[in-house]
Amino acid sequence: MGSFSCQMGICIWVFLFIFGSVFADSKVENGSVLIDGESGIAETDSNFVCATMDWWPPEKCDYGTCSWGQASLLNVDLSNNIFQNAIKAFSPLKIRLGGSLQDELVYETEDQTEPCIPFSQNTSAMFGFNPGCLPLSRWDELNNFFNETGAKIIFGLNALNGREVHADGSTVGAWDSTNAESFIRYTVKKNYTMYAWELGNELCGSGVGARVTAAQYATDTTTLSNIVEEIYDGIGPKPLIISPGGFFDANWFKEFINKTTDILDVVTHHIYNLGAGVDKGLVEKILNPSYLDGLADPFKQLENILETSGTSASAWVGEAGGAYNSGHHLVTDAFVFSFWYLDQLGMSAVYDTKTYCRQTLIGGNYGLLNTTTFEPNPDYYSALLWHRLMGETVLSTNFTGSKKMRSYAHCAKESDGITLLLINLDNLTTINVNLSANTLLKSRAQIELVTQDTKTGESTTREEYHLTAKDGDLHSQTMMLNGNELTVNSAGDIPPLEPLLVNSLEPISVAPYSIVFVHIPYLTLNACGNLVMEF
Repeated sequence: MGSFSCQMGICIWVFLFIFGSVFADSKVENGSVLIDGESGIAETDSNFVCATMDWWPPEKCDYGTCSWGQASLLNVDLSNNIFQNAIKAFSPLKIRLGGSLQDELVYETEDQTEPCIPFSQNTSAMFGFNPGCLPLSRWDELNNFFNETGAKIIFGLNALNGREVHADGSTVGAWDSTNAESFIRYTVKKNYTMYAWELGNELCGSGVGARVTAAQYATDTTTLSNIVEEIYDGIGPKPLIISPGGFFDANWFKEFINKTTDILDVVTHHIYNLGAGVDKGLVEKILNPSYLDGLADPFKQLENILETSGTSASAWVGEAGGAYNSGHHLVTDAFVFSFWYLDQLGMSAVYDTKTYCRQTLIGGNYGLLNTTTFEPNPDYYSALLWHRLMGETVLSTNFTGSKKMRSYAHCAKESDGITLLLINLDNLTTINVNLSANTLLKSRAQIELVTQDTKTGESTTREEYHLTAKDGDLHSQTMMLNGNELTVNSAGDIPPLEPLLVNSLEPISVAPYSIVFVHIPYLTLNACGNLVMEF
């Protein structure tokens, strides 16, 4: 058992006794989780979970597989009931519109004389497509859809417009904002609400396809800020200015942030930390705790840069698909990916990331929704449970024992107590978690956690959500909640996510290769506003 080292605060020991599973070669281990409840270590946005939508046409293929179908912002079926209900279930869901082709996208305007031509394949062009156009009629349809579903929209603008791109990917010239400004003016004229305007996609650092220097990007972001200030003068709510939407490069980001301290609201970076979608070792990486631990570095570095720069900007993950080039079917769209995804949500929140945008809501092999049927993939339910259960205040959570267990805790969302997330990467061991908590006061007197109704003497209960793969198959695209299959009904309704009510004196049993959200309402902490349950 580890040492008890909290200072003048409320700390909780969670004792884990591992009794061995049904497998003959399973082992018995002990471990513990220590949660410091005196104060939070970070804060997220209340709508931390975000998803992306992309511009890729059906002809977009990777490694001989064409996984996008009719999932583009230009052609996805906005009338699909499942699609609408999937977004409404979050109430609200942030959706970032962008991706590789956003820097080849032009916008139809009311005074435009040239025809609005869609993307077309061209193997010699950047990303394999000639520039395409967003018709105003489609923009109208999209905004009606977003308004009806209650989504909060982040729009990624074309930041290559006006620049000369050299063969080595370097660029010359400033951003030509003319087309973007006309598009923003039309958007405001139509009373379409934008949560944020983002400049560019993956043009920072060494870039992907093209790159822009940090100094020039800072100048261009200032241009965008000035345009938004002018157009939205007297109009609310004013959208956030976010940038640069690319892979983290410490030196580039530091220079860029230092030059935009007065105008930038959000710094966005992208995450594809598992490698290429074709990589046959994806599952091995996802299930390797040491590998997962190593993925924290960009979060740590960006947090440090923001803290020392004097900016008020916050950090977002603007796009995260885990495995680039559209992911890998039956991995990034299957149950096993929830181990990586939920660990990323927990890890990024620890380092004060405010929002995490999953690539994608629909499209490719990493969508939260099936590209053809629109039915939720397992990660959709993982995202929805996080959104509903994990509050804004992040609690310091340290586990000692099996390296196969991952743990994160937040103050509960819109409720008393905390929510604990437990991720068991062990394929053999069931971990039974016995809760035993103490309050450490200045006098160091210990007060036993109240686990009984003070009026009736009966034990209190907690809520548990156990996530497993159907038939134990990590590659299954069907999520099980508390042993029940999650599926939409004939009307396209998202199923209710009902918890198990468990006696507080019973241990939390975390099965092999499973994930458990535990809402503990009777646990009152200073960090969570010292809420007290009424008994």
